[in-house]
Amino acid sequence: MIALSVAAVLAVFLLYTSIAGGGNPSISPSELQGRTGKVQLAGLVVGPVVGDAHAGGLRFRLRDIGDESSARVAVRYSGSVPDLFKVGRHIVIDGRLVNGAFVAAPGSMITKCPSKYAPKKSGDSS
Repeated sequence: MIALSVAAVLAVFLLYTSIAGGGNPSISPSELQGRTGKVQLAGLVVGPVVGDAHAGGLRFRLRDIGDESSARVAVRYSGSVPDLFKVGRHIVIDGRLVNGAFVAAPGSMITKCPSKYAPKKSGDSS
């Protein structure tokens, strides 16, 4: 009976966190200034990408998605890099702003393919 009660409480907790978010707030690079806590940063990778993610860190810049004139933030990332990572790709990373640069949590990078989320062209039969 106790085991079932514990299992039920854990199931409710998992459901609540998946629906309510339960994570860090997701912000864009232009909203990062002045933030001191851990956040989830979403942006577009702009070059150049330099360094090694496993030796000293990968360094690149992020800007707001869809706003070429937006502020850019320097990013330092270490850990595994997704195969789809490259300049022009949308990414989401966790971390915090330290001395003007965003220091990402190791292994927190997720890439998104922009074309997957673009509207279909007219006359596209698929």
